[in-house]
Amino acid sequence: MTDRPGRRFGAWCAGLLLAGVSVVAGCRVADTDGITPVPQLLAFLPWLLVPAGVALLFSLLARWWPGLVWSVAVLGLLAWFSDPYGKLHEPDGPPLASFRVLTSNVEFGHGTPALVPLIRADKPDIVFVEECEYGCQATLRREFGAGYPYRQAVAAAGSHGSLILSRFPLRGTAGVRGTMGMPGAVADIRGHSVRLQLAHPMPPLPGQVALWHRELNRLRSFAASSPRTPTVLAGDFNASQDHAGFRHILDTGLSDAARLAGHDRTPTWPSRTASVIGAQIDHVLVTPDFSATRAGFPTLTNTDHRAVLVDLTLHSRTNASPH
Repeated sequence: MTDRPGRRFGAWCAGLLLAGVSVVAGCRVADTDGITPVPQLLAFLPWLLVPAGVALLFSLLARWWPGLVWSVAVLGLLAWFSDPYGKLHEPDGPPLASFRVLTSNVEFGHGTPALVPLIRADKPDIVFVEECEYGCQATLRREFGAGYPYRQAVAAAGSHGSLILSRFPLRGTAGVRGTMGMPGAVADIRGHSVRLQLAHPMPPLPGQVALWHRELNRLRSFAASSPRTPTVLAGDFNASQDHAGFRHILDTGLSDAARLAGHDRTPTWPSRTASVIGAQIDHVLVTPDFSATRAGFPTLTNTDHRAVLVDLTLHSRTNASPH
């Protein structure tokens, strides 16, 4: 690319790539999710290193030195924001109880036949199931009615149904209001009360970004409403740590159990490409009362989400100051 027209073309290509990536990175810097298509692209923020790297190559070949500087700045910014977000809280008290949590979006119930053997094999103590419609709920009741005698559900068709299964006694709560079902409960885990809340806000589809933000804000309000109570907030958040709406939930003091177990960016969606490219939008969030020793991401057939399986330990709090 030594001729002048070729260099001009290279500079234009680099400029267009950098302009697009810079808008997304700028929204990340400004702590905002912006407007479509920014929220959709923010889910894949680390992967924007690829077009930024291509822009760097074009700038070099075109000898476009401002573009070279611009590319390096954008690459540095993206690398900075690829680090995990939020503080990690180490429990400061002795362990009280250990248990296993599973969350799975079964995509309109289609993944239910694959979820059944997963539950049998891994034996989670608490199961959060999103998009669990009437048929899904009937199947899980038939297969696990004795093993999981406690449940809290929103019975609905399609993506609106959701279910919490538990080996521990549950007391139902109002849950969080949303377009899709988000049931809640308080579990008695070996004599200790733990708030459970299923998360499934609307995705940030074009024309629905404001609704997505409202429902994420409701989950944030739930998380902030009782910071001294041990809490597990789990499900399909339709948001990654690169979305401002999700980071604001973490800012209440919650930590992502996957990150606690060393998997801060393991993709969960879309499952078909997650081994190559994807976003971590399914989460198990916990208050500082918990440690996590293991996290797994099983792939189920007939659903576009990986499940998330974590081993949690509840600790007593020896520090009386509020978080």
